[in-house]
Amino acid sequence: MTAADGPAEAGLAPAVVVHGLAEARAALALAGPAGVVLLSAPGAAGSLGPGWFQAIVAAARAAHPAVPCRAVLDCADAPGHALAAFRAGIATVVLDPACPAFAAVAGAAAACGARVWPARPPALDLGPLGVAGWAAGKCRGRDKLSAWLRPAG
Repeated sequence: MTAADGPAEAGLAPAVVVHGLAEARAALALAGPAGVVLLSAPGAAGSLGPGWFQAIVAAARAAHPAVPCRAVLDCADAPGHALAAFRAGIATVVLDPACPAFAAVAGAAAACGARVWPARPPALDLGPLGVAGWAAGKCRGRDKLSAWLRPAG
């Protein structure tokens, strides 16, 4: 495998798009033995930054330390955001392969044991599911998330 293998890697856990801590915690709470990929919103590295994403992933992992989890920050077409993500400890980023610096970023990733994906994996966006309301007894979307994370088979 190379630093730019992408989401087609063998054994990739189901991916969910998280917009905050409540969604990340819900995904980890319902994840099956394969775990989960916590994927940022498209281009989140530029709007929220790697520190924010790393913080919500770390807090969610602290609540569910035994659940396998991979954090993936979408950097759109911004190589500087990808490099900042690596410095922040995020080991997998999505970067547009049309970005002129894609190969250089993939090389930097390989040097520090990180990965650059040229595309987002299929993912369930938790934003519309109302995950933040689950603690208040509102279970809209819980079954959909559970089925996504634990497919029959």
